[in-house]
Amino acid sequence: MIRRLLWRDTLRWRIALTIFAALLASLALNALFVQLAGNWARPPIERTGLLEQMAVTTRLIEAAPAPLRERLAEAASSPALQVTWQAQRAGFALPGAGAQLDPGKEPVLRALSGTTRHMEVFNPDNWPPGSPAAHYMALLQLGDGSWLAFVPPERSWGLSLQARLAVILGLGLLATLLVAWLATRQLANPLQRFASAVRRFGGDLQAPPIAIEGPEEIRQAIIAFNIMQAQIQHFIRERTHMLAAISHDLRAPLTRLRLRSEFMEDQELQAKLVRDVEEMQSMINAALAFFREGTQLEQRTAYDLSELLQTIVDDYRDQGVAVGFSGPPHLVHDGRPLATKRVIVNLLENAVKYARAPRIALYRDEHRLVIEVNDEGPGIPEEALQRVFDPFFRLEGSRNRDTGGVGLGLSAARASVREQGGELTLRNRAEGGLLARVELPEGR
Repeated sequence: MIRRLLWRDTLRWRIALTIFAALLASLALNALFVQLAGNWARPPIERTGLLEQMAVTTRLIEAAPAPLRERLAEAASSPALQVTWQAQRAGFALPGAGAQLDPGKEPVLRALSGTTRHMEVFNPDNWPPGSPAAHYMALLQLGDGSWLAFVPPERSWGLSLQARLAVILGLGLLATLLVAWLATRQLANPLQRFASAVRRFGGDLQAPPIAIEGPEEIRQAIIAFNIMQAQIQHFIRERTHMLAAISHDLRAPLTRLRLRSEFMEDQELQAKLVRDVEEMQSMINAALAFFREGTQLEQRTAYDLSELLQTIVDDYRDQGVAVGFSGPPHLVHDGRPLATKRVIVNLLENAVKYARAPRIALYRDEHRLVIEVNDEGPGIPEEALQRVFDPFFRLEGSRNRDTGGVGLGLSAARASVREQGGELTLRNRAEGGLLARVELPEGR
């Protein structure tokens, strides 16, 4: 309980942790810079670690006779410190007067070298810019007036104050950007998946619920969306079952009307009544098929869309109907093959009934698969291109039982395509005829 109160995966906690982590990373990079680039910061000689070595070496050389001091200085030199002895100060190639260092203020020198020593220190800045001799140097006078010079063997160069501030600010910005990028990426991934699932539900009403993940605020939004999605799906199922039940129940009175019409003496009136009953029966059968398809969804599977279309073309060829095809020989798609086949067959049936020279074209368009069914016929009036998708809407030219349907074919076809996350549109071709365009999402 205490742990839950102290740590809750919320947006507020993540933002606070991001700021804290950015500060820590910035401090760590700056500390690493100071540690690895101490010479760049041009520290004073007191902080270079040379004074301790100088004090010990001075006591040893000063205790030796003067003729041996030059050789002792050479022997005391090491990769970390070069020691040189000269009888006169002028024997050293110096850029001028160095800064005076009071040995009395340095505990190390005060303990080992006394407080009356004359000592000068030189920094790389004391030499002319670009000079190869620019280095740290400490010059110490011995009791007999001779001099010792202490020089690090490597050239110690550095950055100016402005450059150091720029590096520190740059490292701080780099650390902040890196931590912020990692944190926002972890936060953005659940949001992107949430948005993708919402878009999928817009095209697929039977989409599964969204996985609950991310900070608490995002999880609450996902839970609320899943509840809303379940309620919508339940409402659609209830409505579909109700309409299917109504359509099914209408069969009984229609059957009774058909039987009663057999006893009518007026043959002309009987024929009209039978025709109306059969038309209503066809509408009910189509409605039942439409509702049944909405309640019994086909599972998605990977299939060869190009091979499916070529199979449809071969079936029509066996019936003596020539249907053209253009497209790749193979194209694997993850979708519902039976539903797609019913859509294409529906569009081809319309092309065969009301036009001529039907053709199918398959190709990729950006991130979608496109199936086009076109023909050479009268087309559809522009004002009716959208109305033909309304349930039970039929053009005047198709209002007969021999050639016209009940007006549910295109409605069912568009519903099936949209259920797969695609779209079905119609437009008249400039050269004559109708073009039906089926767009299916690729990689779903």
